[in-house]
Amino acid sequence: MVEQLNDIERADALDELDEWDYDEARDAITRTFTFADFSAAFGFMARVALLAEKADHHPEWSNVWNRVDILLTTHDAAGLSYRDIDLARAIEGLLG
Repeated sequence: MVEQLNDIERADALDELDEWDYDEARDAITRTFTFADFSAAFGFMARVALLAEKADHHPEWSNVWNRVDILLTTHDAAGLSYRDIDLARAIEGLLG
């Protein structure tokens, strides 16, 4: 069973993820990514999909033209877990 982060763990983890916002209502983290065009946004989504599949942890996300919105939360933990933090870090790694 994956465990939800406590307040201290959450605060420490979010300190490392400057561009991610905390959604208190969902106990989740979110970020919007903007690219030059649809092709670049879709390519990014494909790379994130490979990371997510490898981690067996899948984001809630949407795409509109050059924008990709990602929300990470762990349903099994009923909120934010280290699985979300690890995937967010991996996504950040795609940006170079």
